[in-house]
Parts: sequence; structure tokens; C-alpha cells
Amino acid sequence: MKSFARFARSFSLALTVGLATTLSTPAVSADKPSYKLAWTIYVGWMPWDYGAASGIVDKWADKYDIDIEVVQVNDYIESINQFTAGAFDATVMTNMDALTIPAASGVDSTALIVGDFSNGNDGVVLKGTDSLEDIKGQRVNLVELSVSHYLLARGLESVGLSERDLTVVNTSDADLVAAYATSDVTAVTTWNPLLNEITEMPDANLVFNSSQIPGEIIDLLVVNTDTLAADPKLGKALTGAWYEIMATMSADDDKGVEARSFMAEASGTDLAGYDAQLASTKMFYQADDAVGFTNSSELMQTMAKVAEFSFYHGLLGEGAPDAGFIGIETPAGVYGDSANVKLRFNPSYMDMAAKGEL
Repeated sequence: MKSFARFARSFSLALTVGLATTLSTPAVSADKPSYKLAWTIYVGWMPWDYGAASGIVDKWADKYDIDIEVVQVNDYIESINQFTAGAFDATVMTNMDALTIPAASGVDSTALIVGDFSNGNDGVVLKGTDSLEDIKGQRVNLVELSVSHYLLARGLESVGLSERDLTVVNTSDADLVAAYATSDVTAVTTWNPLLNEITEMPDANLVFNSSQIPGEIIDLLVVNTDTLAADPKLGKALTGAWYEIMATMSADDDKGVEARSFMAEASGTDLAGYDAQLASTKMFYQADDAVGFTNSSELMQTMAKVAEFSFYHGLLGEGAPDAGFIGIETPAGVYGDSANVKLRFNPSYMDMAAKGEL
């Protein structure tokens, strides 16, 4: 049975060197170009598996006379490393990983689809107290340099604390549930479904979660910018497929239940478990909503916070002099160095979907 955890939702730097010269180019068949999309198991990314199995992705690829191969990669970070190295044209990842892996490695990347944000899927749990302030002086088990680490930092800010006030203990996501069950571990930060398992244990208190920083842990489909510019049909096909999948899975009918049941089984849970995951995920089922979120000034402010955290932890590269070293382009403006833009939030394809122009 497959694990439903997002395999270490971390944003460690890729170790690949010289990637700018090895960017992906489409493999051309006898009559049409072919592209590869990688996905990993997580509630907001299971739709790509359903889209491939149901034929929706093929339908949209055929419409634009291209081929799209949808590939599951069992290691989340490895999938992003492979995208960075040019093995994939499009890959699912968080906004933080998009900044600290491909962008920090010099690969110009575009967030084509803003799919959802965590709205309670990530949280801080304390044993024996329901006050986040009591975390001071404790050892906190989490996947270091992950979105859990970022969430913890944001939570600490909310109560006037910082990472200097505690000790972070790097712990594999595979070990967190067992670790919390021991008497030595009194604080953890993690994501679902691990978070649900831990909060069901005796004396476990959820003291901070991602719904308190809405819109900051964002799940994206990222495409190589050069590949997208060379063949906009790829962007149109992927976006068209995505919103057909969204319409199908969000419907309160037999087809919607069938779609979500497929995603549940493929991710190692049942329909009730998958729907519970969706309940703490703000899915942008409507393209209009995703466009509005992407166009907002809050997105640039969020990315500034992410860049500052990443710089503080050395995730923007050894040569980065400050948090603005990498330019991040959003519809509201550019955060950081406008001469070094490597991450772009481009809502134009989602806007086409919203207007029925795909």
C-alpha cells in the first residue's frame, strides 16, 4: 500500500551542478512533440494520477497535437531534482521548493497552475499543554528545512519567540508518529496524514496549524519557462486538463465520488480519509479563484517571507548576499532582483481556462 504522506515536503537545495545548460527539450515523435510531467503522492496532486488514468490528460494533449506522459515519482525531492536537471518538463512542488531548488539552481521556472494551499494540513503539536508559548526550551521533532520548519518559524513569530528559543531535532517523516509516542518527545511539527495520527494520541494538543497562515504553503504545477515559451500548447493542454479534473472531482454526483475514490485508493486511504484531507486543503476548483489568488499582492508578501526564511537557512545558495538575490515575478510585481528572475507566477493560462478560451 502506498504511503499518503508527501515524501519529505522539504526544500533542500539540489546537488546538481550546471543545470542551466541541461534544460529539458521536448522529445519529438514522428508527428508531434512529447512532454513529461512528474507527480508525487499528496492530496492536492492525486488529481494528476486520475487525469492520466481517466484519459483526461490524453484528451487535452490530443486537442493541442502533443503527447504528455504523466509519471509518478516515489521520492518528492528527487522528482524536483530531476525537473531541475531537465528530465521532466513539469513537476508538482510547493512554492518554497520552487524557490529553493530549481530557482536557486539557476533554472527559470513558471508556476503554471496554483492548485491549492494548506489550510490545516500542517501543524504543531505539544504534549501536555495547549499553549504554543510553552514550546520555549523544548526539543521539536520535524523534517528540518521543510514546510514544517517554515510553519514552526511562523508560529513562533506569532507568540514573540524565535528558533533560538528551542532546539530543532531533524526527524524523518517516517519516524515522527513513533517518536511522538515515546516519553522523550514532547513537541512535533508535521503534515497530514501524520498530523491526524498524532493528534489522536493521548495528551496531544494542536497548538498552531497552517490555517493560521492561510495561503503561505502553496502547491503548484511548475513548468520549465523556456519549454513553455517554446510551445505554449503545453501550458494550454495541462491547464485545460487540470480544470476538467477539478470539475469532475468536486461534483456531488457519482462521477465525483468515483474520481475521489480512485484518488483515495491510489494514495493508500479510503474515500472518507481522502475527503478529510481535502477538508483541510483549500483547493482552487475554479480557475477564477486561482487567478484571483495569484494576482493578489498577498502572494508577493508571502514569497518575501519564504525568501527571508530560505536565506536565513542558507537555501538560496552560498553566493546569495540577501533574501532578494533571486527575483520572484508575480502579477503584483517582482520581489528581489528583477535582473535575476528565476521563479514566475504566470496566471495567464488559468485566466484562459476561467474565460473558456482553452
